[in-house]
Amino acid sequence: MRREVAGGEQGSTLPFVLVCWTVAALMAFGAIAASDAFLEQQEVQAVCDGAALAAANRADEAAVYAAGLGEDLPLTRATAAAAVADQLADGGARLDAWSAETDGVEVAVRCTRYVDIAFGWLFLGG
Repeated sequence: MRREVAGGEQGSTLPFVLVCWTVAALMAFGAIAASDAFLEQQEVQAVCDGAALAAANRADEAAVYAAGLGEDLPLTRATAAAAVADQLADGGARLDAWSAETDGVEVAVRCTRYVDIAFGWLFLGG
């Protein structure tokens, strides 16, 4: 004789287990994707910082010889762009785009690179 429990819990735990495993897998894949994106960004940042340093160290020689050396090295857009191009060519950097701007005292270098990250198809929609 079988005894029925009124109002008892009946059913399968399989759906709950599958949901938990799916959430755990998505969290693991998300952590891998975020780590990959972070490491790619760090690599681009290092390349761009090196190029900015090279551009900041390249003074406009004509301005130095004409006006002398003041408190700051005189920088021009042409010398900064040439220094960045030399640095990126020597380093073998894989950048999709870059630009160098200067106000005569400071240099700003913007670098862009597009990469496919791990599990990007899952989180970025392809």
